[in-house]
Amino acid sequence: MANDCLFCKIIAGEIPSNKVYEDEYVLAFRDIAPQAPVHILVVPKEHICCANAVDESNSACVAKCFEAIAKIAKAEGLDNGYRVINNCGADGGQTVMHLHFHIIGGMKLSEKVV
Repeated sequence: MANDCLFCKIIAGEIPSNKVYEDEYVLAFRDIAPQAPVHILVVPKEHICCANAVDESNSACVAKCFEAIAKIAKAEGLDNGYRVINNCGADGGQTVMHLHFHIIGGMKLSEKVV
């Protein structure tokens, strides 16, 4: 756990969240400022700062995130599709320096990303 990391504190239970999924490797919770009817953050329990820090020592955590994403999407009824977004670094819009994936859905999304 990184001492000053918001998501590590959520994982540790120090900060409450609206949890939708948890297993040994992954925690998922609803975004506090949703951009769509379904907006869920999926985070590995291991602290990895960003996509640039993924390597062979921690890539299994990322695979577990994507396994969880499929389960969450099904449980949320996102049968017609959804978007998975990862922001990396300040210019990429990453505001919490803990690798995380946004599941966005529950409505027809534009083909435009930005």
